[in-house]
Amino acid sequence: MSGPTRPRVVLVGPMGAGKTTVAGVLAAAWGTTARDTDHDVEQTEGRSISDIFVDSGEETFRRLERAAVAEALATHDGVLSLGGGAVLDPETRERLAEHRVVFLRVGLSDAVKRVGLGTARPLLLGNVRGRIKALLDERTPIYESVATLVVDTDGRSPDDVAEEILAAFGEPGQEGDG
Repeated sequence: MSGPTRPRVVLVGPMGAGKTTVAGVLAAAWGTTARDTDHDVEQTEGRSISDIFVDSGEETFRRLERAAVAEALATHDGVLSLGGGAVLDPETRERLAEHRVVFLRVGLSDAVKRVGLGTARPLLLGNVRGRIKALLDERTPIYESVATLVVDTDGRSPDDVAEEILAAFGEPGQEGDG
C-alpha cells in the first residue's frame, strides 16, 4: 500500500543536539537524502535566520518555519531535521503525530560546548549559557511529548547516536513498517 510521501525519520531537539550532523549520517546509511528545515527557510528567503530575526522578527521567522516544516513533512522521504524551536508550534506538533520522531536530548554542558559561547544564534544574545538552560528547560517536555524515541547525545559521537536510531528503526536496506 503506497501512501503519501513521508520522511523516514524526523529529528528534533535543541541547538547543539547534533540534528543536522546525525541526519547526514542516517541518510548515508539508509541511502537517502537529509533535509534541514532551517536551511529550507534560509534558501526560500535568501537570507540567514539571524537576519530574518533581526530584520523581520521572531514571529515572521516562526511563520516561515511552520510553512517549511509542513512542506517538508509532506514531500521529503529521507531524513528530516527540524529547527530547535519548530516544535513550539501547535500545528507542527499535530503534524508530527503522524511521523517517527527522534528527540536528540543534550545536556546543558554539551549543548554549550557544541554551540559555542561566541555564537551568532539570535535566541542566544546575552548570557549564552543561561539562555541555553532556559531553552532546554522550556522545550524538553515538548520534545519528549512528540518523540517516538529519545536518544541521549551527551558524550557520544554522531555515529554512535545514528547507530542507536538505526537499531530502533531498521538497518540500511530494511524497510521498517512504513
